[in-house]
Amino acid sequence: MLALIAGRGYLPDKVVAALNEPPVICALADCLPDRLDPDLVFRLETLGTLLLTLGERGVSEVCFCGAIDRPSLDPAMLDAETRPLVPIFMEALAKGDDGALRAAIHLFERAGFAIRAAHEIAPEIVARSGIPTRRQPDTGHQDDADLGDHVLAEMGAADAGQACVIRKGKVLAREERAGTDAMLAGLANTADGAPGSGAILFKGPKPGQDRRIDLPTIGPGTAVATAAAGCDGIVIEAGGVIVLDETRVIETLDAMNMFLWVRERP
Repeated sequence: MLALIAGRGYLPDKVVAALNEPPVICALADCLPDRLDPDLVFRLETLGTLLLTLGERGVSEVCFCGAIDRPSLDPAMLDAETRPLVPIFMEALAKGDDGALRAAIHLFERAGFAIRAAHEIAPEIVARSGIPTRRQPDTGHQDDADLGDHVLAEMGAADAGQACVIRKGKVLAREERAGTDAMLAGLANTADGAPGSGAILFKGPKPGQDRRIDLPTIGPGTAVATAAAGCDGIVIEAGGVIVLDETRVIETLDAMNMFLWVRERP
């Protein structure tokens, strides 16, 4: 049996739709799914009890999907089953996002659960290589995409974000903890983000990232935000980025004369 640790957004819905039998849907108390009804709601302070409950229900596999906020830890709310996990929590919360996610995977694996990736269950959500839009990238965009690989490598080494905006060899913005939408919104309010700027949104997984969890994601909202930031198009890594509602993403970009380039990593 499979359990979903489900967050916000459309990704949990896509995973549930791809399954042959209903999963056990679990959610953090402060990050409930938008459309799914959780079977189990837990806090970080009760994670130990959740692990036991999942085992008692016959769960053997766990999939993390959807957006969640980094939780805080209230020592006064710890239950007896979770208290022994506190040293792992404290170490994880002191790290960047990758470190915290690796700690979460470790806890579930240590309890005997196999971790399944969302795109393993619903492979159609990961974009295949190609340029499905009418507009195509030009040589300048290709050069900026090559730079994007180097920028994401630097960001990955610092356990930072998974996206950046580049124009003519200049990095205009790098994703921080607030996410891609916040980065694009910041550009939309600057001269650098003026329409027709020739910039690209470059997005992909960090080098060495565990791809079973937290793959970067784009959707129709990303397309609209990228247009508002003045970009010419979006470049993502083939097989490494989830595209939610790809048809609408392509339609949105076509309507704004922008491109989507699903690019093989060199």
